[in-house]
Amino acid sequence: MGVRDIYGRSDYAIIGELVEPGTRVLDLGCGEGELLAWLKDNKKVDGRGVEMEGADVRKAIARGVSVYQGDLESALEDYPDQAFDYVILSQTLQQTQHPVKVLRGMLRIGKHAIVAFPNFAHWKVRLSHLWSGRSPRTGLFPYAWYDSPNIHFLTVLDFEALALKEGWRIERSVFLSGHSPVSVFPNLMAEVAVYLFSAQWNVE
Repeated sequence: MGVRDIYGRSDYAIIGELVEPGTRVLDLGCGEGELLAWLKDNKKVDGRGVEMEGADVRKAIARGVSVYQGDLESALEDYPDQAFDYVILSQTLQQTQHPVKVLRGMLRIGKHAIVAFPNFAHWKVRLSHLWSGRSPRTGLFPYAWYDSPNIHFLTVLDFEALALKEGWRIERSVFLSGHSPVSVFPNLMAEVAVYLFSAQWNVE
């Protein structure tokens, strides 16, 4: 059974495909450890997780995965260079205080980084802003502006421009609308973007 079938997360399904079996994995902001548990059981990875919420940490540990409670941004500083094969950040980048620092840290401690984020340029978000004249509220961005955990909004084009500026190598990109892949105009049509990327100096 696939990870999406279990947890209903289309980004989890893609990440499950991207991670190679038997590798070392760190999941930042891992929540209740669903993805780590699936990777451990189905890909036999050596997995670790970092999560801020104590209740989620306890649930993750109950699933049999190794997770510690802490802030993911400061946690990156605790690991040596190239300690992992993959460092995962799914649906959390837009909530970090210093996203570029986080991405650089992921590439320092991991040979590969996987990031998934909601695309703020999706047509429903654009339409919501156009017609309401207020901060967009959609299924992807359901919060009012004053209680949203999202503090940095980014798009497909924004991430790819940053990767080019930083000299990162995008190894694979997958764009999703619901559970369906998007093959054309991803900045307009994709609700969620998933990237597998690495630092140029990491590539053999």
